[in-house]
Amino acid sequence: MLSMTAVPAAWSQTTTGSQTNTGYSAEQLDQMLAPIALYPDALLSQVLMAATYPLEVVEAARWSQANPNLTGDAAVNAVKDKSWDVSVKSLVAFPSVLKQMNDQLDWTQKIGNAMLEQQQAVADSIQRLRAKAAAAGNLKSTPQQTVTTQGSGSNVQYVIAPANPEVIYVPSYNPSWAYGPWPYPAYPPSYFPPAVGALASGFLWGVGFAAAGAMFGGWHWGGYGNSYVNVNVNRAVNIDNHFNTANINPNGQWQHDPAHRLGVAYPNAATRAKYGQAPRLSPEQQQQFRGRLDGNAGANRPQVANRGPAGQPGGARPNAGQQREQWQNRSGADRPSAFSGVDRGQQVNREAQRGQFQLDRAQSHPEFRGGGGGGFGRGERR
Repeated sequence: MLSMTAVPAAWSQTTTGSQTNTGYSAEQLDQMLAPIALYPDALLSQVLMAATYPLEVVEAARWSQANPNLTGDAAVNAVKDKSWDVSVKSLVAFPSVLKQMNDQLDWTQKIGNAMLEQQQAVADSIQRLRAKAAAAGNLKSTPQQTVTTQGSGSNVQYVIAPANPEVIYVPSYNPSWAYGPWPYPAYPPSYFPPAVGALASGFLWGVGFAAAGAMFGGWHWGGYGNSYVNVNVNRAVNIDNHFNTANINPNGQWQHDPAHRLGVAYPNAATRAKYGQAPRLSPEQQQQFRGRLDGNAGANRPQVANRGPAGQPGGARPNAGQQREQWQNRSGADRPSAFSGVDRGQQVNREAQRGQFQLDRAQSHPEFRGGGGGGFGRGERR
């Protein structure tokens, strides 16, 4: 194990900059991925998959906090029947990872958005960071994990795996030490110190988790322009009793499942259209629905509450759980989209119903209510 020197716990850097219409820059990706790029490949892939489902990450983190005695495979076995995505379920094996994602929700959403739109650029960033760590002499095999390379010349790919497949370690490290001199002064590396205090140098490994059964992800390191996250279906079905094998390409490449997004806004119109999410309401429509749902407008509230699924008065509105199931069971073609061409009145009715569902979720998860800047309800780029 490398040496560890403590520095004040208050020292840290957070992500700066914003996503543009063409995605995050290489500097921004390196900044965001710096705290996790040296994770074992399988764990790293599962963190990035789960980041595309931030609301489920919050729910899993709360479950983990409420069940502190369950870690590793035991924790994963306990959540097999939960409605979360398999990637989120797998992370209950690693409470410290879930806590970091939950505590840094803005960062979690950003790396998730990068995975949705720039998976190849994410892979390139990981390899770029690993090459920096290797050049600094800080990426090498240890008793906790092994480091190997594949390819040659300018296309060397660094592969990180547990030294013992049965025991998974989660490394903590200071990116300013791990990667050597940082080349982007305007984008200092993100750093989330471990609970024991910040590090100046070295890796802090902590305890290993008996979590071989929680590992189902990985990377196809095909070099620059041909790398992606892949999924071992045979392992995934042992983690998630509801795993949908149809969401995996024949070559095993991971695909995002919008059913687990739970209404969290996608970052732009093109991504919303790709995954079948209805467009956000205009300011006038938002004000209209706020008025209907506001407790001060009691006369209007029953009219919305009693709408049926097709927007007709008199039908009982499904509760949040029922409505979520309806959305999960819809095919992509059935979900409303910005280009669907359906009658506007029917579209507004569906938006109203979806708005009520999001309101129900927000009441349980205040951190996902609409806000300014990069909040989860305001994910569109400006």
